[in-house]
Amino acid sequence: MATTTLRQLNSFDETPASLADATVILIDFQNTYTGGTMELDGYAAAVAEGKKLLEAARAAGATVIHVQDKGYDVDSEGGKIIADVAPIDGELSVIKSVPNAYHNTNLAELVDKAGKKDVILAGFMTNMCVLFTAQGAFLNGHRPTVVAQACATRALPTTAAGQHHIDAQQIHDGALATVTELYGVVVPTVGDLA
Repeated sequence: MATTTLRQLNSFDETPASLADATVILIDFQNTYTGGTMELDGYAAAVAEGKKLLEAARAAGATVIHVQDKGYDVDSEGGKIIADVAPIDGELSVIKSVPNAYHNTNLAELVDKAGKKDVILAGFMTNMCVLFTAQGAFLNGHRPTVVAQACATRALPTTAAGQHHIDAQQIHDGALATVTELYGVVVPTVGDLA
């Protein structure tokens, strides 16, 4: 059964952002997600796609903002940004304390200062910080595009419908469907950006 999204009902533009006319926000690409309790399913593939996004953004001259969650002590090894997607001189950083990177940070100001309404999002975890930052972007008048394969999450327990857990792919897909419903555009890969 076909479903009409709230975006379609509101006639929102469904054109993905272009690197030349967007700010790229890389969310919580931190080492803590590469092993142990917080290891994400498919994190290595997401980092590889995130690296492609970062390289393409730099080549296009886009403003790049790196976000870190201070809950992982950003100065510790676990809290540091993964080397393949780490910032270089001149790239901006935001430290956040909740899933929405716009909440109680200067992210909105940095995006506004860059002069672009479009933002391109990627990172960890799809169902938490990527989803809530997409919502934050939307609520701040920005136009988010999420690169699906540059995001990852993990399986989670549930008691709904008699299940014991929901696998990571289902959670990832559900979060991206929520973005698509109202907050923004989702593209599979960096190559699918406008």
